[in-house]
Amino acid sequence: MDESTVMSLAGIGAGIAAIGAGIGIGKIGGAAMEAIARQPEAAGKIQTAMIIAAALIEGVALFAVVVALIG
Repeated sequence: MDESTVMSLAGIGAGIAAIGAGIGIGKIGGAAMEAIARQPEAAGKIQTAMIIAAALIEGVALFAVVVALIG
């Protein structure tokens, strides 16, 4: 394949990974806000779980971007 084609596909792959991570973190945030609204006394535990899940998604997204740009 041509080098410009490979770079274009790598950019598309990295973009898809970033969009997927954004959607996932947005869903986690939305669900956490709903859960806190329903059970305000559990806000600390919910927030902790939300931050851990968001960090894991962010790590996977970063890995996907790196793989897309290397490959």
